Amino acid sequence: MNYYALQVKTRSEEIYIRRALLSLGVNGLDKVRFIFPKRKLDIRQKGVSKPQIEPVFPGYVFIESENLENNVYWSLRTTPGFYRFLPENKDCKPLEGRDLALLNHFLSFGEVAEKSKVRFDENDRIQILEGPLKGLEGSIIKVDRRKGRVKVKLDMYKDQFAVDFAFEMVNLQ
Repeated sequence: MNYYALQVKTRSEEIYIRRALLSLGVNGLDKVRFIFPKRKLDIRQKGVSKPQIEPVFPGYVFIESENLENNVYWSLRTTPGFYRFLPENKDCKPLEGRDLALLNHFLSFGEVAEKSKVRFDENDRIQILEGPLKGLEGSIIKVDRRKGRVKVKLDMYKDQFAVDFAFEMVNLQ
C-alpha cells in the first residue's frame, strides 16, 4: 500500500476529509483511506487543565491507496481546502524513506498519540521510556517540564516544523 501526502488548509483538515469523501462518492471510497494522525495535549487556561486533541502534522492529510488513479487525483485536487500534493501537484509521489518511516511511527500508536512516559537522569537529560516520542530523541529541540511538553522538529518532504508532544514523568525506584 502507498501513502500520499496532501497539504490542505490548516485547522480545516477534518472538514477537507469530509468534503473529499463526498466528492469521491461510492466508487472512490474503496480506493483510498484518509489518515490524519493526532496527539493529545493538556492545555491550561485560567488555571484549569483540559485535554485537547491536536494534529501531529498541522495542514497535512495522508491517503492510503494502492495507486492514485486519475479520477481520484482530480477529485481530491478539486475539493475545497486543497492546496497541493507533495512533493508537487504534477508529480505526486508516494511517501518513501524517512517520510514513510515517520508516518508509520505515528500510525503505530493508533489514531491519537497519547502522552509519552519519560524520566530525567542525574544530568537532567530526558529519557523516553515509552510512547510516541520513543525514537525521536535526536529531534527534541526544547523540553518544558512545567507544562509537561517536548518540542520536536519533524521533517516531511524537506519541510521542517516544530510540534509539541505531551509527556508524563515516571519515577523508577
